[in-house]
Amino acid sequence: MPVRLLPPVMIDRIAAGEVVERPASVVKELVENALDAGAARIEVVVDGGGRRLIRVADDGIGMAPPDLEMAVERHATSKLSAESDLLAIATLGFRGEALPSIGAVAKLSIASRAQGGEAHGLEVVAGRKSEVRPAALSAGTRVEVRDLFFATPARLKFLKSDRAESAAAVDVVKRLAMSRPDIAFTLVTEERDPVTYAARGHDIAARLARVGDILGADFRANAVPVAAEKEGVRLAGVAGLPAVARGNALAQYLFVNGRPVKDKLLLGALRAAYADLIPSGRFAAAALWLELDPREVDVNVHPAKTEVRFRDAGLVRGLLVAGLRAALHGEAHRSAAAPARPFQTLRPSSPPRPSGIAGWRPETSPAAPPGLSEPRQTAFSGLAPAADARAGQAAPETEPANHPLGAARAQLHATYIVAETEGGLVIVDQHAAHERLVYERMKRQLAGGGIARQMLLVPAVVELDPDDAARLAARADALATFGLVLESFGPGAVMVREVPALLGDADVVKLVRDLADHLAEWDDALPLERRLLHVAATMACHGSVRAGRRLKPEEMNALLREMEATPNAGQCNHGRPTYVTLSLADIERLFGRR
Repeated sequence: MPVRLLPPVMIDRIAAGEVVERPASVVKELVENALDAGAARIEVVVDGGGRRLIRVADDGIGMAPPDLEMAVERHATSKLSAESDLLAIATLGFRGEALPSIGAVAKLSIASRAQGGEAHGLEVVAGRKSEVRPAALSAGTRVEVRDLFFATPARLKFLKSDRAESAAAVDVVKRLAMSRPDIAFTLVTEERDPVTYAARGHDIAARLARVGDILGADFRANAVPVAAEKEGVRLAGVAGLPAVARGNALAQYLFVNGRPVKDKLLLGALRAAYADLIPSGRFAAAALWLELDPREVDVNVHPAKTEVRFRDAGLVRGLLVAGLRAALHGEAHRSAAAPARPFQTLRPSSPPRPSGIAGWRPETSPAAPPGLSEPRQTAFSGLAPAADARAGQAAPETEPANHPLGAARAQLHATYIVAETEGGLVIVDQHAAHERLVYERMKRQLAGGGIARQMLLVPAVVELDPDDAARLAARADALATFGLVLESFGPGAVMVREVPALLGDADVVKLVRDLADHLAEWDDALPLERRLLHVAATMACHGSVRAGRRLKPEEMNALLREMEATPNAGQCNHGRPTYVTLSLADIERLFGRR
């Protein structure tokens, strides 16, 4: 066949495939245009998931008739000039593709009124432009998109349900509203009542207020401020505590110089910062703003403009990880959120018993165990092995007001420690808590020059699958840094000669087999630090106080005191909470006192 030029309408429809992927893409482009036009108020209406109607109205500077006619031409824009530097872009839009792409696949109508002028409008239907004619509009610009993809019916088959498409559009508006707290947004969809985000201002307080508007008061109550700066790159925002991690990444809001992005580098850094704080399959919630010289970041990577490239990617990633870890470390003891209150609806399964004889006390009952009335917090030997006896130096405690986690009062089912605090009580999972303590000790020792080892009196031979044994032998040097010294012992076994002293009398055979399973799933693309931390987490789990072990009161208090002094003690290595709190008000509600 001969080579020939495609007709302009066909070129526009092909190009539209990159810019207009779904209704949410249209919402994004139109709202960004409104923001670039200096709008103070923006209204977004979505009907039928965006298939039937998308309307974006603003009170920005508007367009005169000649500009309005030119705006729907491909690569026509007011945001760049011939002398503009593509490496220093300060506007959200700049490619000049959005409006012609939308007009190529839908029925597009635009009405605009420049300041001091009259309102005019035009239509573009399947790429065919009408004449500019007078319109009715008080100020700004109103853009309506109807029957999206009617000109390319095949694209309609790839859209999801109206509800799913509407949710994607709502997410786009939320991200843009988060990026500009100084702008008032109104969002109207057929599935929900209209939502309005009032204008807040420009400062950090305004950003935090807008975060609360979008992510809710619960998030703001369980989030910590983040602030860091290095070599001209500034990071600010809020990060959710590990206990409020979500089941998806929709609550991750990232902005680069005010632009909402979903950049792989930034998302990877966010995962790394929470690596040993939340379990696999959960996602941190955060709203973070990065600000840097526009020449240090390239936003002209993809037509959707959600990906960026940094000149110094290592600097940005390091700043994000370090800033988040510092913020979370400083709020370690807020990591376990108090439970929500579904238990307030509980009722006793049988009628309450009479209050009994006045003045009755449990310690005077004939059924009371010996010594119930005597204080039991006496000297203790500590939970930690001899290699780290810091926990054994804690003084006995009987008064809950002395410490954030209070004083131990009981142990339930040989698994949970109940401690009385000044304002309520704390319930601690002893295994999860001690697992975090051992893990943090291992990290400290590793950073300090190496983990202390203890030699086995009789080396342990562990039978394994030949492939597992080979993997362990190949990683022997890395494992030795954690105090686990092993060597190959034939085609299907390894011999363990030394183990970390922190693990005490852990089951060496089970530990080695678990590590073999772990190594089989190692992703060599992960940073070495992440892989080594996975090894440390596995070892810490085997060296921790197990559920089912009875603890003395002094041992329980020692655990509480060390938790208070240990970073990230609110979660175990797998991201599960180590303790929950129950306020006195919650307890009073249970018994109908409130």
